[in-house]
Amino acid sequence: MKEADRRGEQLGLDYREYAFYTALEVNNSAVAILGDEILKHIAKELLSAVRNSTTIDWTIKESVQATLRRNIRRILRKFGYPPDLQEKVVDTVITQAKMLAEDLVENEV
Repeated sequence: MKEADRRGEQLGLDYREYAFYTALEVNNSAVAILGDEILKHIAKELLSAVRNSTTIDWTIKESVQATLRRNIRRILRKFGYPPDLQEKVVDTVITQAKMLAEDLVENEV
């Protein structure tokens, strides 16, 4: 766990961004083709997209999750993420987002 925190810090990512970064790394060809800098940008955009799409009960609303999946796919295509394992990345990002749900939903006023 501490090693993962150090790796995230070395990359200049907070723990939420690093969670999405690790989801992107499941595809070795993406790491080889795109490199760390592009993957960092993708991770930051994913965090922003997830934050903008989530509501208090988003983890149980299929419509919100479908929109989020579509947004994730768009971001991956935008940066030229290799298509061979995109669906695995989408599923992993959704899973990571659900685990970070409390931190992602902005406080309702």
